Amino acid sequence: MTPQVATLAGGCFWCLEAVFDLLQGVQSVESGYMGGKTAHPTYGDVCSGETGHAEVVQVTFDPAVVSFRDLLSVFFTIHDPTTLNRQGNDVGTQYRSAIFFHSAEQEKEAREVVANLAAQKLWASPIVTEIVPAETFYIAEDEHQEYFARIGGRNPYCTFVVEPKVAKARKHFLDRLKK
Repeated sequence: MTPQVATLAGGCFWCLEAVFDLLQGVQSVESGYMGGKTAHPTYGDVCSGETGHAEVVQVTFDPAVVSFRDLLSVFFTIHDPTTLNRQGNDVGTQYRSAIFFHSAEQEKEAREVVANLAAQKLWASPIVTEIVPAETFYIAEDEHQEYFARIGGRNPYCTFVVEPKVAKARKHFLDRLKK
């Protein structure tokens, strides 16, 4: 099958990249920015909250091995989709929860997944995840690519924020991890 692309925002892109890198069928994960008004933003620009961009990961995957719906299952397991413009102590529109769909099928699946999760009432608060069309993807600077794999425990943020998400993904999706 032809590889597909999923673009997701759920807080810091280091967290999402570290988890999606683990999954069978994921060919690549790039950290970057989407959904704002500034062309070619930098990390500093996005962190200012002035650009409107979200920190995102762009996941290239083999749908014969891992489906878009599978990716969404992981996505909703590792972040809180009920907090508007924040994940934990990361606050601002750049940390919003969003699914940037690349096709009508992705939009349909995303809306079905969110409706199903809402009906299950897994969270006390409503899901605020945006489901919007993909826009221009701006790849983040080199130092943000594979950040957790390179830096890991040498950065306290990784120890306290990224590592627990990776551990949660390993526990919940053991059968889906790369060998």
